[in-house]
Amino acid sequence: MNPVVQEQLDTYSKHYAQSPERRLATLSLSRSELNDVAFDGKGAAAMRQKFSLEIPTMEVCNQEHSGRCWLFAAANVLRERIAEACNLEKFELSQSYLAFWDKFERANYFLESMIETAALPTDDRTVMHILATGVHDGGQWDMFCNVVRKYGVVPKDVFDETWQTRNTNQMNYVLNRALKAAAAKLRAMIAAGASETDVQAHKRAVLDRVYGFLCSCYGEPPKAFDFEYVDKDKAYHVEKGMTPASFRDRYVGDLLDRTVSIINAPTADKPMHRTYTIRLLGNVVEGKPVKHLNLPMDEFKAAILAQLQAGKVVWFGSDVSHFGAREQGIWDDGSFNFELLTGMDLAMNKEDALNYGLSAMNHAMVITGVHLEDGKPVRWKIENSWGDKNGEKGYYVCSDSWFDSYVYQAAVEKEYLGDLAALVQQEPIVLEPWDPMGTLA
Repeated sequence: MNPVVQEQLDTYSKHYAQSPERRLATLSLSRSELNDVAFDGKGAAAMRQKFSLEIPTMEVCNQEHSGRCWLFAAANVLRERIAEACNLEKFELSQSYLAFWDKFERANYFLESMIETAALPTDDRTVMHILATGVHDGGQWDMFCNVVRKYGVVPKDVFDETWQTRNTNQMNYVLNRALKAAAAKLRAMIAAGASETDVQAHKRAVLDRVYGFLCSCYGEPPKAFDFEYVDKDKAYHVEKGMTPASFRDRYVGDLLDRTVSIINAPTADKPMHRTYTIRLLGNVVEGKPVKHLNLPMDEFKAAILAQLQAGKVVWFGSDVSHFGAREQGIWDDGSFNFELLTGMDLAMNKEDALNYGLSAMNHAMVITGVHLEDGKPVRWKIENSWGDKNGEKGYYVCSDSWFDSYVYQAAVEKEYLGDLAALVQQEPIVLEPWDPMGTLA
């Protein structure tokens, strides 16, 4: 390795002193946030909330101080179908109900993963990944489907929010501490030669306490309820004695089985038109594994556009940590000029951004519209779950160039894939747990 020497420092200091741009940037950055200084109003002006194709949707939701975006986005896709069937103006599904069962199932999945890898040392990369991930709020589309398939869904007014569901940090800390303590105990039992019966008995005792703790945080999920609603015509309706499963069967039907995850991961290790799964990624043991079909961006967009043109919104996952103006409700690389402000070369293509850890999916939302010019998308309308204070009453817009760089996953119905739908039947290639496509939104 070559050290930095004084001659270099003298040269760098001289270059800084001779640069009006660096000194102007120093003045600007001394009292302002970097994002604000780099913001380009001319570029942002092109991000108008005007769209040639726009699906009418309901008011945005608010995940508050939690990481449940994937559940909110998925529930928002379902609620549009339910609202249409029931002629509703306003409606929400219970995100807390889904989060409860995801947390509970994830606890079991975590413990089973620790049992499965008990022969490996704790500094093994797989074990370290399991421990570092733990049980938190994030997830993926197929994990949502597994919860709904096993536990159904309920309206929000049947199982509402609590303080803990809106503010999950401390709850997650306590839960993960308990699970890691249990993992240490289970691995010690296995190392000492305990039988599988005894190991599973201890795991079930841990899950008993986890269930009780989650009930304290969320309330106990309902086993039956009456579905009451007033439609747009002010007519009252009630469906008595429903269960979460019967509500799912009646109002969701086979939608989840008809919907698949497509990704755009242009890296050399993931050939296009192949399916992929991620080892040790999931929530429901014996649920369907996470499965992605990797498509080039033009085919990826074509499937999304086909579904939008059919009047159906689209769940998608992206990396929102780049080129975002939250107050304005914009994600657009053309609305910022960081290179001029910093004097550094910041360009990376999507493949390098994935391979070098710059970018991965971290937030899920819903696409509800698009503006097309000459048949090609220019900007996309997004339903977020951060409340209605920013953007256009909580609706955001992203540029097509931002979409190309930072959108990684979408859930589309098979019929909108055309001939590509047959590719979903392939046996998936298994990726390592730390692969970027295993990142949770």
